[in-house]
Amino acid sequence: MTEVLEQLRAAILRGDFAPRQRLIEADLTEQYATSRFVLRNAFTRLADEGLVELQPNRGARVRETTVAEAIEITEIRRAIEALVAARAAERITSEQRAGLQALGEQMIAAVREADTLGYSELNAQVHAMIRSIAGHTSATRIIEQLHAQMVRHQFRLSLRPGRPSVSLPEHLAIIEAICAQDPVAADRAMQTHLSSVLEALRSG
Repeated sequence: MTEVLEQLRAAILRGDFAPRQRLIEADLTEQYATSRFVLRNAFTRLADEGLVELQPNRGARVRETTVAEAIEITEIRRAIEALVAARAAERITSEQRAGLQALGEQMIAAVREADTLGYSELNAQVHAMIRSIAGHTSATRIIEQLHAQMVRHQFRLSLRPGRPSVSLPEHLAIIEAICAQDPVAADRAMQTHLSSVLEALRSG
């Protein structure tokens, strides 16, 4: 079941299925070479994660996250990710510092080359690495579930003209504070960044 769950989750996050699109059991059991029992268990797990909604007598469909929900989720993320950034600043090693700084350099290059898709992927890698450095299991679980629910909003936001140029210095400030082992500055830089994301979501 785990393999089917992971494949279906990845397909939804990639945008293989549109928001509100019905997930046809007959098609998916054939596509993933699985049983209806396994598929329905996967649907239940994805419903718990907020990616799918189960409709009585109609099966499952991809859940659409509204802008209002995306704003609420980002407000929660701002508090939790600030905590994670502060903890990462306290725990970072020399090797991790080099890795995080290297990602920052790649982000600079992506903006310089107008590689929007590449920048979006690096953005995700930076946040994932900060969570890894922090090693806060409960916070990571919450953040990853919240992220899954609004990944489409984040992707559209990353493609907005000029957005990477706004986002880049915010990420560099987060990286600098964590690498300097300054938890107060790391907390503040992460809150500043996610406040900027909130402003962008609210402006449409």
